[in-house]
Amino acid sequence: MWNQTNVTEFILMGFLYPHHLECLMAVGFLASYLLILSGNIMIIAIILLDRHLHSPMHFFLWNLSCLEILITSSVLPKVIVSFLTGDRSISYLACITQCYFYFLLGSSEFVLLAVMSYDRYVAICIPLRYTMVMNAQHCFQLVVGSWAMGFLATITPTILVISLPFCNANQIDHFFCDSLALVKLSCVDTSFVELLSFMTSSAILLGSLILTVVSYTYIVATIFRITSLSGRKKAFSTCSSHFIIITMGYGSCIFMYVRPSGSDTSLNKLVALLNTVVTPLMSPFIFSMRNQQMKDSLRAALKRSMNFSRKHINF
Repeated sequence: MWNQTNVTEFILMGFLYPHHLECLMAVGFLASYLLILSGNIMIIAIILLDRHLHSPMHFFLWNLSCLEILITSSVLPKVIVSFLTGDRSISYLACITQCYFYFLLGSSEFVLLAVMSYDRYVAICIPLRYTMVMNAQHCFQLVVGSWAMGFLATITPTILVISLPFCNANQIDHFFCDSLALVKLSCVDTSFVELLSFMTSSAILLGSLILTVVSYTYIVATIFRITSLSGRKKAFSTCSSHFIIITMGYGSCIFMYVRPSGSDTSLNKLVALLNTVVTPLMSPFIFSMRNQQMKDSLRAALKRSMNFSRKHINF
């Protein structure tokens, strides 16, 4: 039975509310999804079009925005359709695909957040070597490495999940195909798969978190050695938005995935909303509103757009 399954589709139980409430939730999710798309696309467009923002920090930022869009797009469209139509079913192949890409993109994002903290460490702690260390080739390699780490951390657990037989049970107690909820439906012993998933999640989350903490330890120590108050404020402002995002991201994912399998998972769905909706929704505003260069570029873009509109109307 190891390579066979009798299940051709799964049922995403999600949030079991009356249909009219789920329709209201669908409207909220749709509005959030559109804001996530528009906000992150705006950041990507501004960074790519404004040559003043062609720096390593902003290069990593627009890659982070791409990941936020892809992570959200792997989950929310199916959730919205399910709430509106009441059809909670998802095919076996679609479920495995969603599970794989969600964790591939999520793992890559956490490695990229660690890379961004390293970028801030170089900029603040060894600024004279910044342009040499964070050159274009090195930045590109770091981004590709982030994707590679996500792939390596995800591929083996996914292969093992595909190998599991699902005999009769097909109701997933989640609003998307989460690996932990999916593995629990198998009709064989899954302790090895759960252990491997726990180890890979711990390696990615805690490993990248350690690198981030080490970087920020050096950053904070360097900032407190700055004598001028304005210099300290400027240094803190370049790190504050990144620090807020990593706090939200690491907190939610460590709660969900770096815990013993026997732990209570009743809050996992609510915590998952933080990672799939709230953080991607807030990150464009956090990064744009707390970054002076981004604010200046946004004002300039809006001014050019208004001038173009006036000229077009007058014509």
